[in-house]
Amino acid sequence: MSVWPVHGVGEVTANTDLGELFALLLGKNAGGLMLLDGDVLVVTQKVISKAEGRIVSLDHGDENAKAALIEQESVRILRRRGTLMITETTHGFVCANAGIDLSNVEDGTAALLPLDPDRSARRLRADLRRLLGVDIAVIISDTFGRTWRQGVTDIAIGSAGIAPILDLRGTLDANGRELVATEVCVADEITAAADLVMGKASDIPAAIIRGCDQSWFAEGSIGEDVIRSPQDDLFR
Repeated sequence: MSVWPVHGVGEVTANTDLGELFALLLGKNAGGLMLLDGDVLVVTQKVISKAEGRIVSLDHGDENAKAALIEQESVRILRRRGTLMITETTHGFVCANAGIDLSNVEDGTAALLPLDPDRSARRLRADLRRLLGVDIAVIISDTFGRTWRQGVTDIAIGSAGIAPILDLRGTLDANGRELVATEVCVADEITAAADLVMGKASDIPAAIIRGCDQSWFAEGSIGEDVIRSPQDDLFR
């Protein structure tokens, strides 16, 4: 398996056609890295949010305005500690401050999560298939913390063309025992691998993963397959 950063994306605005942009960067005439059938293109949430006009005005020093925006983007607040809120978004994500991002945006603005990251991934995948004739998967990534663990990692918040969950229940482990509860979130694993070449401050908002098991490429979505329902969650 190989992971390559996608260079040259540049500044994205609400007028940017992401399909055209990535087709220009990764097509046959680009003279460098090319998208091939079976690749996975991972694109950061920030790029998607900017292209979809999900950038809003916000005074970074106004804690009341920040709190109001977080509540606007949440269906409920799970915990508060000072200015930090752990919220559930309209998508079903449980994360800090409704996933609102103040980094890598202009002063006085904030980036909101895409309204439907799965739909964003489907649109970009369809555009690249039309423009380049390639059959790929697309994952939209974002940086999340993890309960009970220090540090952050990138996870998949939207996907198209890949089954996010590899269900190993009913198969046998190395000792011949049947697996009864093992479901692997390969979408998150792929996304974390992509983050290793994208970084947090290197201005590289996309990566290509090549060499994934072809059995992973199937229909699925983060919203339907990965988000755990409240009735199955022991902590909500």
